Amino acid sequence: MDPTLYVILDRTAARGRDLEDLLERALAGGARMFQLREKAWPSGRLLPLAERLRERCRRAGATFIVNDRVDLALAVGADGVHLGQEDLPPRAARPLLRPGMLLGLSTHSVAQARDAQAAGADYVAVGSMFPTGTKPDFELVGPDLVRRLRPEIHVPLVGIGGISADNVADVIRAGADGVAVIAAVCAAPDPAAATRGLLEAIRAARDLTGGGRPL
Repeated sequence: MDPTLYVILDRTAARGRDLEDLLERALAGGARMFQLREKAWPSGRLLPLAERLRERCRRAGATFIVNDRVDLALAVGADGVHLGQEDLPPRAARPLLRPGMLLGLSTHSVAQARDAQAAGADYVAVGSMFPTGTKPDFELVGPDLVRRLRPEIHVPLVGIGGISADNVADVIRAGADGVAVIAAVCAAPDPAAATRGLLEAIRAARDLTGGGRPL
């Protein structure tokens, strides 16, 4: 798992663009961790797409995560599942996962992040870092929450929400191991170039802070 740049493939954010093509372009740009996020389609309809994305990630040596749906993650042999605060709780989800599957959790406060780590999360996502149009009901916590959590969260800490090449350095300098993005890649005119630009900004920020924590 390399959460340096965690690209979330979202059909709504992509505005009709093909998610398989977006995956190819983000892979070409250097991303190595992906999540399939779909809030509207039922699992049965989503299954063929998830299988194709999973297979392409496998061939590329990239990590493939399914958002929310433990059943779909298991069905396609995903590398893991990502759950929100209103999804199946970790204590119920973990026993369902295959050995070695990753469990990621979305958090919006110090208490939630602590609970996620205590529950055995393999990585903790924190957001929203900045205003975002992807989730209308977002909770704005800012990079300061990453800074407060860094001393006590010992699994990878991933900033999410409204992140772009212009502000990603603030999240990395606050102590994040990586960032998750949706529109910054899915809605970009050139997803490969957007991916490269984000990675360059992340590396530059790491250089200024003495490098990231080893994962």
